[in-house]
Amino acid sequence: MTARPVLPTRREVVARAHAAGLRVAGVLPYHYPRPLLRAHGFHPVELWGPPGVSRDEGSRHFQTYTCDIVVRATSFLLQGGLDTVDALLIPHTCDALQGMGSVLGDFVRPTPPALTLYLPRGRRPVDGEFLAAELHRLAESLAEISGTVPDEATWREAFAAEDAADRALASLYARRDGLAVSDRDFHSVVRSREFLFPEDFVTLAGSLPAGDPPGGLPLMLSGIVAEPLDLFDHLAAMGARVVTDDLASGLRRLYPPEDEGDPYERLATRLLGGPPDPTRGDPIAARAQALLTRLRAAGASGLVIYDPKFCEPELFDIPRLRAHLGAEGYPLLHLEVELTGSLSQQALTRLEAFVETLR
Repeated sequence: MTARPVLPTRREVVARAHAAGLRVAGVLPYHYPRPLLRAHGFHPVELWGPPGVSRDEGSRHFQTYTCDIVVRATSFLLQGGLDTVDALLIPHTCDALQGMGSVLGDFVRPTPPALTLYLPRGRRPVDGEFLAAELHRLAESLAEISGTVPDEATWREAFAAEDAADRALASLYARRDGLAVSDRDFHSVVRSREFLFPEDFVTLAGSLPAGDPPGGLPLMLSGIVAEPLDLFDHLAAMGARVVTDDLASGLRRLYPPEDEGDPYERLATRLLGGPPDPTRGDPIAARAQALLTRLRAAGASGLVIYDPKFCEPELFDIPRLRAHLGAEGYPLLHLEVELTGSLSQQALTRLEAFVETLR
């Protein structure tokens, strides 16, 4: 294996963006319009918790069964962790995130201002129209903060930069079996799309060396976010390898290219074009079939669904997915974890037992 990729921290990227005259938007997970932010002079830096931050401050505003990402992100905000960003964007990915948008927008009213984006729960033409209108509304809020109303040339530049990064992400996944990098390093680079400038991500994704990947029992990893990244080290030590994924922080954000329509229609069509996703309200049967197709194509032996505790969209799907995939010969392990920065011994024991049953 080659040396581990050296990545800047999110704070370093925020400082670089400000030095370049850009504003920074802290963005909660996970479907949102990157070209729209760029066209309005914002660089997005995503916030998935962050892991290891205490729940204490955030817990004062939410029920105890609210997911870790929302509670820890609120704690991080209230502790001053987002003082260097210029706006906070909270997509309506789930009821918990919608609740966060309401709490921050109506009660806490933090600095930076909290903006919302309501994502439809369907993929019909009317859902595309609704999302395009929502994107117009978000654009008006961004313009109020930045004073920027993008012209045609600015839109072209924004789409070109973000499209190139999206293609680089798709290429990274397509080349996975021919890259001499560990699972941890591969997913570190995938997740750097969350905060790097798109041009830097393109360069980084293209720099990974060709060669044979590490061996091991082939697994598919699904769920919201693979935190901590030590998860991949533990799986490797157990003799397992992640050959494909269905992660919200990973392959679920491979959007199809879209060049038709005005910028808002293009963005809406693209955002609604990703793979089946529990946060979109897609039929469980469609998601089960998509997972089955990917399991077979990758040669995986089983599926691990790895989620922060209390992730309701994921929990609704588990019984049907377990039954459907089990009938096709693919065992499923569902792990709920707290974003504490390290894996519990109980989670490690369950993972190891699952891997052993597949040998």
